[in-house]
Amino acid sequence: MASWVGAGPRFGLFLVALVVLGLTMARMPVVATLVAVSALASVLSSTPLEPLPDRRVEARGVMRTDVIAGRYGPYALVELPVGPILVDLPDGVSAFQGDVVQIEGLVAGEPGTIRGKRHRGVVDVGSFTVVSGPGSPIMILGNAMRDRVAERLAPLEGGRGLLAGFLIGDTSGVDEVDESAMRRAGLSHFTAVSGSNVALFLGLIFVAAGPIGVGPRRRAVVGLIGLPVFAAATRFEPSVLRASAMAALALGGRLTGMSLEAWQLFSTAVIALVVVDPGLTRNVGFQLSVVATAGVIVGARWPVPPGRTRRALAVTVGAQTAVAPLLVLHFGLVPMLSPLANLVAAPLVAVATVLGAVGVVGPGPVAELGAWLAGVVLWLARVASVWPQIGWAGLAIVAGVGWAYLNMPRSRGLIALLSAAVLAVSVLAPTRAAPDAGVVVLDVGQGDSILLSGGEGRFALVDGGPDPVSLVESLNEYGVKGLELVVLTHVHADHATGLSGLVGRIPIRRVWARAHPHETAASHDLFRLLDESRIPVLEPTMGDQYRLGDLNLTVEGPIRRYASPNDQSIVVTVAGPTRSMLLAGDIETVAQSELGHLRADVLKVPHQGAATSDPEWLRRVNADLAIISVGPNDFGHPSEGVIAALEESGAIVVRTDVAGDVLVPLG
Repeated sequence: MASWVGAGPRFGLFLVALVVLGLTMARMPVVATLVAVSALASVLSSTPLEPLPDRRVEARGVMRTDVIAGRYGPYALVELPVGPILVDLPDGVSAFQGDVVQIEGLVAGEPGTIRGKRHRGVVDVGSFTVVSGPGSPIMILGNAMRDRVAERLAPLEGGRGLLAGFLIGDTSGVDEVDESAMRRAGLSHFTAVSGSNVALFLGLIFVAAGPIGVGPRRRAVVGLIGLPVFAAATRFEPSVLRASAMAALALGGRLTGMSLEAWQLFSTAVIALVVVDPGLTRNVGFQLSVVATAGVIVGARWPVPPGRTRRALAVTVGAQTAVAPLLVLHFGLVPMLSPLANLVAAPLVAVATVLGAVGVVGPGPVAELGAWLAGVVLWLARVASVWPQIGWAGLAIVAGVGWAYLNMPRSRGLIALLSAAVLAVSVLAPTRAAPDAGVVVLDVGQGDSILLSGGEGRFALVDGGPDPVSLVESLNEYGVKGLELVVLTHVHADHATGLSGLVGRIPIRRVWARAHPHETAASHDLFRLLDESRIPVLEPTMGDQYRLGDLNLTVEGPIRRYASPNDQSIVVTVAGPTRSMLLAGDIETVAQSELGHLRADVLKVPHQGAATSDPEWLRRVNADLAIISVGPNDFGHPSEGVIAALEESGAIVVRTDVAGDVLVPLG
């Protein structure tokens, strides 16, 4: 109930009120008081801390997280004498949880919460020095354990990176697209180290302890000493704290001769953690771990016909049913077929984790086999990530079907048949349909990505926007299984970054690009991946054409090399059976003045509608529809002057940040 308070105070408090009332009526005032106190504490713990004074900060503190590589640069949480702060760090900085650091910088942000922990503000760090490593023996041993895993599994890429996630919860080697695939497949909990990982760790240290670990009481002592080290190695993830607390209670019971049942272990551990740190209830990982464990216990005891597969499915369904409301509440969607994906993935993860653990402390080839199995799980996640995602309405329908199946035995065959048919259509059919001969200007935020559909499953893509995760999810929704042609108009990150997420995930036949002499970090990474995957990169010239089913692509520019990467954008006219569309990249006034008189029925407005276009050039295109691909930004895009010029020419102006994806039939 306290976890529900953390998820949403109003709804959670309503539930807590009901539970407290019920427990009180059942003459359980102690439990009722604990629940009420922890629920109230969880609400109070969400109150923002007092902000830092707006001044320069110079102090010594302790790292409360590792340095985290965020999209906008590295950051970390540091405990200073004035309280916890979030530090915005320079590139290339390396430090780990427990390290003593000296920082200097300016206050640059308000109080908030990061990974479930509050801070007094954000500090833009100019000087950052690691003074010393952690002083705690637990942190020293935990860091050594992490270093050992990283050393034996290096480089942390693909299956190796995922295996590190299975072992110690370190997902730094899993790229953001694969992390999204794991979440959309309902498999991300495997990288949130929990009960099975704690059990494996205890088994390994019992073996390593040798004669010292002989006998239940000695093993209990060894386990109680080792648990804090494992928690430190996994960076005290909430799911690890929950599992470790349950394991500590079980081991403590062995020492005292007290046997605790699963529900007792679970409830006692959770209540103790919430009382010690009420802020845990605001942590999404803790919420999901708590309700998933409750679902596992229920599923393990649910009356089902004998059989390991049936019991495994009951456990999986129990866990997924328990977490589904929280997933919808936090992320808006829940994978409908995640029980099936988990049923297939769970044994693979278990074997991969065991092999990985043995390989880390023993023969290297064993770890290689574990990494290969982790790669299979990654492949399964990519496949399952395109399966249907449902919200509140979908959950209600699934619950209704489940109720009908359990309570209408005579109709079970028909219900199962209809459900299977609906599932098959949901899995095989794309969520959204692109025009048979047309264009979809994807809503990718502040950037460009345009999907071209020539009919009969033939697709091309112009630019990839700034976010690989968003792009991959969008292409999955439109049922894109491969791309005949990818066009990188120019090297800027808001056009190139997303394309890196496609390489190795969606077949690409060829790429058009004219980058030289310009280069950015995003374009460098993209061309490296294309070269490693042996995907040909061609330099189109003016007049080159490509036939994509019912669409014909013609290269209109650039006519030469430009000092500005924007002016050097590849400009393409897409002609359909009845209409045409001009994809103008980010060209500005210089290139526009040299391109001559281009006309089209539809215009993709250059440069997110920035005031870098010649209003007269925009009018001369004479489009009746102008589409601006734009997202939240601080640049003033789109310009009011650009919009006015387009409207004066008779064009209807549509913005992706308002309308979402824009479908343009050209047939």
